[in-house]
Amino acid sequence: MEQVTIFREPGKFAGWPANYGMWAWGDELVVGFTVSTFNANSGFHARDRSQPTTTTMARSLDGGRTWAYGPFPGRLPGGRALSADEHMIRGLKLEEVMDGPEGPTVLTEKIDFTHPDFAFMAARTGLEPGVQSFFYFSYDRAKSWQGPFKWPQFVWAGVAARTDYVVVNQDHLIVFLTANKFDGEEGRVFAAETLDGGLSWKFLSWIGEELWGKDHGIMPASLMLKNGDILVVVRAGHGHDYTMETYRSRDLGRTWGPMQVAAAFKDNAKNHLGNPGTLNQLADGRVVMTYGNRDAPYSIDAKVSSDNGETWGPTIVLRSGGGSHDLGYPRTVAAADGTLVTAYYFNEDARTERFIGATRWRP
Repeated sequence: MEQVTIFREPGKFAGWPANYGMWAWGDELVVGFTVSTFNANSGFHARDRSQPTTTTMARSLDGGRTWAYGPFPGRLPGGRALSADEHMIRGLKLEEVMDGPEGPTVLTEKIDFTHPDFAFMAARTGLEPGVQSFFYFSYDRAKSWQGPFKWPQFVWAGVAARTDYVVVNQDHLIVFLTANKFDGEEGRVFAAETLDGGLSWKFLSWIGEELWGKDHGIMPASLMLKNGDILVVVRAGHGHDYTMETYRSRDLGRTWGPMQVAAAFKDNAKNHLGNPGTLNQLADGRVVMTYGNRDAPYSIDAKVSSDNGETWGPTIVLRSGGGSHDLGYPRTVAAADGTLVTAYYFNEDARTERFIGATRWRP
């Protein structure tokens, strides 16, 4: 395994690649994340909510060995950060400027989802009831982004989108999103689709049961398997028991089989909160799941399945030495030679900056 630093600056809090996405075109890799001001006294997420955050993207041209980063190369409503309102005070939030001239507009020309340099990114305001979500796309390997474009409010209580999608064909894209529940709390996963290149969208299916209170299923990560099934892993919480649960569809997301537990965390501390996973299929057919482990001693972990995600092998530690459970949110892509590159946020000491790291590895 090779450990790599993507972004690290003293006094900064960099986080949450899973919210934004990661893409690969051979050895050209791109990952999104956010950068805030570090504040060791602000609790679990050690960021200063009184300071703005910056939506950032990093690019590698050598399969994830070295990286350069810069601000998100697209239109930001009001110049404010995407998908981060929960980390900022009023006066800095995206929701306050969504109706302005730089807010989301209606898509009027079809997107070609099979374009060789295509990328798609979902974004949101925050997590509160009525949260709004929207999307961008790129035809130049994320060097520039078109958008933001409006989505319908698929669920009246709000939709908190993170980037996760399956390309079916030129006109057909399935996205996997998180809805606020009927009680207003974040917490139920669903699929939606477009059949006309993004001009119109429709709700497709719920994934998992409705939960109540703080119980939740959020942050889906999907994979279309070589056999045509879609496998989704969901970050779930039941009381203070946190798990990663998988669901399988054999009909392009219209119906889903029973839930299976892929990983269970042992620490039931109130602010453990679980962690999202991400899925990849190797050339030999094995399926890899990577995730942040907020159980002490805090690590980035993986599991491998030889039966399309029905069962999982033992835990593989990709990076150890976490300083606290404020870490994870990974995304994984394969470089040109098949090496996996797993990006995540991490810390080596709870009192120091959070940074974006990556592990290059082969199962």
